[in-house]
Amino acid sequence: MRLSWDSLTTVQQWMCEQVLGIEPAAEDEKPKPRRTQADKWAINYEAARQFYEREGHLRVPREHVERIVDGDDQEERELRLGAWIGNQRSRAATLAPERVEQLSAIGMRWA
Repeated sequence: MRLSWDSLTTVQQWMCEQVLGIEPAAEDEKPKPRRTQADKWAINYEAARQFYEREGHLRVPREHVERIVDGDDQEERELRLGAWIGNQRSRAATLAPERVEQLSAIGMRWA
């Protein structure tokens, strides 16, 4: 109830506060919103771009983990970049054309 306070009716909120003694959750108690697939793809792309700028290629070993500072919350994240690159290569035929262009622009070899 505390986390979904805004979805309660005014009467439900009143009952929670007055009858049950329940207060709405503070902002720091609420969970972070879930990332969309597009957000996940974008952060992995940024990791690939960072790797390319540092190494000059995208021949990333399958086990490689890239550390990147996430712009949203300035938190350092570890991304399994090698696995992600391999997955993008195997899905090349079904990737959106703009994603293929983005990866090609930073040196992706598709074969």
